Amino acid sequence: MGNWADLTTGKRIKHLRGSDLTQQGLADASGLSLALVQKAEQDRGELSVGSLLKLASALKTDVAVILGQQAPRRGMSQDIRAALRQLSDAVHESALGEWEGIDDPSTVEELSAARDRAWDAYWASDTVMVSGYAAKVLMEGQVRYVSATGREREQVGAILASTYRVAASCSNGFGQRDLALSALTSAKHLAKGADDPVMTALLESTLSWIYLRGANLPRAVTVAERAALAIEPSFSSGSRSQLLAYGRLMISAAVAASRREDEATADDYISQAHAAAARLGRDEKLYGTNFGPTAAKTEAVGIHVALKNYGRALQLASQPDMKQLPQSMSKVARNRYKLDVALAQCAAGLHDRAADTLIEVGLDAPEWVKHQALPGVIGRRLAKVSTARVRRIGDVIGVPLIA
Repeated sequence: MGNWADLTTGKRIKHLRGSDLTQQGLADASGLSLALVQKAEQDRGELSVGSLLKLASALKTDVAVILGQQAPRRGMSQDIRAALRQLSDAVHESALGEWEGIDDPSTVEELSAARDRAWDAYWASDTVMVSGYAAKVLMEGQVRYVSATGREREQVGAILASTYRVAASCSNGFGQRDLALSALTSAKHLAKGADDPVMTALLESTLSWIYLRGANLPRAVTVAERAALAIEPSFSSGSRSQLLAYGRLMISAAVAASRREDEATADDYISQAHAAAARLGRDEKLYGTNFGPTAAKTEAVGIHVALKNYGRALQLASQPDMKQLPQSMSKVARNRYKLDVALAQCAAGLHDRAADTLIEVGLDAPEWVKHQALPGVIGRRLAKVSTARVRRIGDVIGVPLIA
């Protein structure tokens, strides 16, 4: 087969499809037309992010594999594979009650602090640290949970639910859908016991993202809509935690709608997110989730990019308060936003600026960027201007962008 990165995208799709699945079978499994699948395998035209997500889901692989940014079954570094294995063990063993040998579990305060560190590590794109802290909380927290009563049991249950959620988020980011769903199942069970509607709403936001990454876009929208309706606050008297959860769910629904190219619905949802953010007045964080004016604005840019409203996206990105993002914005959120901006710059013919933005992202989050779809999409578009430059960019950031 040769070097995976040296193959064209069409040849990679054909190889992943194999001889057991026909082109019509791939079209049926992905929900795409046979003509589009044929064009994709012949490297004719450009695949949208939505089409790439659907193909990856049907082929049971990751978008980064289709684009050649990582090879099948060996794209992750040894450290990342070990971290995900540790995370998987902790998710399953803690839920099954396999925690022998833990005689003196951490206190509620210590578990809460470790949970917060796991979320901080997640937003810093440090998978090894996420796994280490999450494994500690899940194993020790379950030991404390089964013997706790009253208020302490509610507190530990909420800590565990939030930690299972960060495990689900981390797993989903690497395309480990089954592990993400397992973690989220445990989280939802615990959230019910804690009687915390805000936590429950945020879990639904994560579930919507899992469906989005799996290209089940109608389900992604429905899950976010349902959860938002359940927690919809009064904008005059709703609590800040309700506003945060509602705003985040509106963003989830808007993102999924934009991937379906449903502009009217996406606009409606993002306007609701802006309203919730305006009511909050500042960026806030709860249970590892960030929301506020910054999130609403940066996500709006990405939504307009998905809708191919590139001029509108760049107009939003050029506003004074968007040129200097707040220090509180996480590495993951910041770089995801920059990839959206780079794609818009590329579409607008601002190729030098798009290349510079892509390099910024690759240098800031080298491991994270390997598992994202947009670098390959941007690279292919830049290659129409200069393949040599794109290869240099790929060398600099450590991600092959074109064959």
